[in-house]
Amino acid sequence: MAQNAGAAEQDKQVFVQAGRLLADPGNGRVEQERTLVIANGKILEVRDGYHSAPEGGKTIDLRDSFVLPGLIDSHVHITSEGGPTSEVDAVKKTSSDRTLDGLMYAQRTMRAGFTTLADLGGDADAVIALRDAIQSGRAFGPRIIAAGGVGAHGGHGDVHGYRPDITDLFARPGRCSGADDCRRAVRQAVQRGADVIKIASTGGVLSNTAAGLSQQMQDDELQAIVTTAHALGRRVVCHAHGTDGVNAALRAGVDSIEHGTYLDADSIKLMKANKTYLVPTLLAGATVAERARTASWMPAPVREKAQEVGPKMVDMARRARQGGVQFAFGTDSGVSAHGDNAKEFALMVSAGFSPLDAIRSATVWGAKHNRIDNEVGALTAGKLADLIAVKGDPLQDVTELERVSFVMKSGKVATL
Repeated sequence: MAQNAGAAEQDKQVFVQAGRLLADPGNGRVEQERTLVIANGKILEVRDGYHSAPEGGKTIDLRDSFVLPGLIDSHVHITSEGGPTSEVDAVKKTSSDRTLDGLMYAQRTMRAGFTTLADLGGDADAVIALRDAIQSGRAFGPRIIAAGGVGAHGGHGDVHGYRPDITDLFARPGRCSGADDCRRAVRQAVQRGADVIKIASTGGVLSNTAAGLSQQMQDDELQAIVTTAHALGRRVVCHAHGTDGVNAALRAGVDSIEHGTYLDADSIKLMKANKTYLVPTLLAGATVAERARTASWMPAPVREKAQEVGPKMVDMARRARQGGVQFAFGTDSGVSAHGDNAKEFALMVSAGFSPLDAIRSATVWGAKHNRIDNEVGALTAGKLADLIAVKGDPLQDVTELERVSFVMKSGKVATL
């Protein structure tokens, strides 16, 4: 019986021959001529030299390629994509429509090399359905970490720009006013299946309201959210632009700042003291700044904020990097086009990151931020077989990551 079980296990083995291998971006060591041995979706070992799978197994030849761990985008909105029809889509598309859109966008993103995504707000029913379908094997796509949104009534994340009766149709369970109500919203988000709590302490660029980018949630609301979420084992990731809202969220103990446009020296001190991650979303800044110049469909309040925020984000990331803040890669895709996620790398390099550190932010650092570093982020024994390949050397030219030629997620090859 044991012998038969061993033979069955051997039959499942996949051998991936890698010409160059960055197995662990944490140490930055590139190895030559290695073979990854994979079974049941996990890495069993990494062998020196090239080896072929035993009979019944499969050998994948990437001897002409640079192989590295699958990438992690810690900030996407997978069920939608901004464009001229966004406002109409909000009243036409159902959760079922959004789920199918999300599957299309998720698969597009995986083909671009991203095997793990954190969805930080959208149609929660659609995102959770998609997450669960992928996790159970009913659909093939990147693993999804699904957020439950909690935010202020009338603030960023609420509904703006429609007639009151239409707005009322969009009433979201995550909107709250006052500390007690915000505790309720967090508990309800967890009850509905949220892996993480996403909040907005400040106004947002894409909210169709001239409410600015400063603090919108009160200190006691922020503290109630963080305390409740942490008690329920959930991280709190916080959309924040204005300095006051960034620092209020940091004092409340959030686990990450998303965007962080106007963070200051005090923000950097707080982030270092609290070991808070910054997810810079530079691609979103570049995208909205370009659209503000060219897109006639962009509402006036959104255009004004986009012109203000977009050009400041690269410098913000540079200051935070110089200050010693820890980073996780995130694009805010859905603002930008899904599948273009890797364009964030070049923007990070323009902000002073080395290509290796930019890659770390989307592998080992991103895995630690999302508390999945026991599963992904490196290609070492026991971790999931999430890996990608490119033809060139991304440590010399980080834009090579925009031209991914091979993707594997949990030992299964994605069709490009």
